[in-house]
Amino acid sequence: MSKDIKNNMDFSSAPFDAALALPTGEVFYGYGIGAKGSTFGEICFNTSITGYQEILTDPSYDGQIITFTFPHIGNVGTNSEDIESTNKPSAKGLIIRENITNPSSWRNTNHFNQWLKDRKITGICGIDTRAITKHIRLNGAQNVAIGYGKNLDIEKLKALAKNNPDLSGKELTENASCEKIADWQEGLWKKAAPAAQFRIAAIDYGIKSNILRNLVNSGFAVKLYPAKTTAQQILKDNPDGIFLSNGPGDPAATSQFAIPIIKELIASGKPVFGICMGHQLLATALGCTTEKMFQGHRGANHPVQDLQTKKVEITSQNHGFVVSENTPKNVDVTHRSLFDNSIAGIKSGHCFSVQYHPEASPGPHDSHYLFKRFFDMVKKSAAKKAA
Repeated sequence: MSKDIKNNMDFSSAPFDAALALPTGEVFYGYGIGAKGSTFGEICFNTSITGYQEILTDPSYDGQIITFTFPHIGNVGTNSEDIESTNKPSAKGLIIRENITNPSSWRNTNHFNQWLKDRKITGICGIDTRAITKHIRLNGAQNVAIGYGKNLDIEKLKALAKNNPDLSGKELTENASCEKIADWQEGLWKKAAPAAQFRIAAIDYGIKSNILRNLVNSGFAVKLYPAKTTAQQILKDNPDGIFLSNGPGDPAATSQFAIPIIKELIASGKPVFGICMGHQLLATALGCTTEKMFQGHRGANHPVQDLQTKKVEITSQNHGFVVSENTPKNVDVTHRSLFDNSIAGIKSGHCFSVQYHPEASPGPHDSHYLFKRFFDMVKKSAAKKAA
């Protein structure tokens, strides 16, 4: 890949006003979208063809710049419903191929470019996203920088990309977590939630709203807890089950404060269910280790096999870390990715977790059964306790 790559796609008669700098010195030129300024983060790519609002507002993307492999991003505009978090960190930036067109959707309420400005997200279009994706696949996760505006300082962008580390060792969940204990009552859109039968304590490491909606629609009364809430405080409220959420950053860093809490919650005997970061933290509490992936899994089309039923699910995924293969005897691997055979789910006694996102948003609904599985575990546990 040569340095200072000029783009030959005719987006506009105006000169390029944005640049993407890689830590190795390469620079891609294009057109700025969203908020003017500069941003940096660990680059990744997402293969979803829908759901760009949900992706960009997922707190798990804190610290990352997303390359969308689908070329038409923003063409259906934005709305106030397809949001995974309104008050938490989101993606640091985005890279897309085609310029944003005028929206074409009855649900649109705001042009995507204006929506990006409102959220202070800086991006670049007119970029050969195939070349960027190939670069990530060959070179792995790395820090990059985007600059948008007049008089771009390319050397400064190169320094931002080169001198800032990737996500290895970064603890980001505390900033993505809620600030205080609160009840969550919203169910899935326009669907009447059943009366709550059991109470769930959801530990927030950067939780997606649609996970909470699915828990409510599964029959749970959900109470949300900040990431560093003590086990004593959670157990004092006497929940029927524990949920460990998704979140950003390196699980090994979050483990420093989270694992003693989770171990105490496991010891209580209450059913525990974890998703993504919650899966990695639960696995760590059970004696597993985690490691950084070369390029991560991100998209809404990832096949996973349930090793117990042999069923293959098409799943939504977003993770750059994974549970290592050296699992202890007390942990059973229940799911595996059919892309690279990495661990995608575990079970141990009254605890289970998955690496992917059964709540989708965006993505297929093949894995919604996991919420019912959790409900059945809680119901069985409550019946046993009552007896």
